[in-house]
Amino acid sequence: MATYEQIRDDILTMHGKYVQNCWIAHVKEQNGLNPRPAPNRQSLTFRVKPCPADAKLLIEASMRRVGMI
Repeated sequence: MATYEQIRDDILTMHGKYVQNCWIAHVKEQNGLNPRPAPNRQSLTFRVKPCPADAKLLIEASMRRVGMI
């Protein structure tokens, strides 16, 4: 399983775009993976910063490259 840092670095080198950890966690949750709740998360029922659609595609592609999904 790849770390968030590996996914961020992969996207940064391939596309030159920085993604946030909360976006990666959101995409993991949408794909049936169970991320642990962050200690600074404000609510378990909704996301303050949901992942934008364009970043979701990049994160999912990176997760496929590293073998997470």
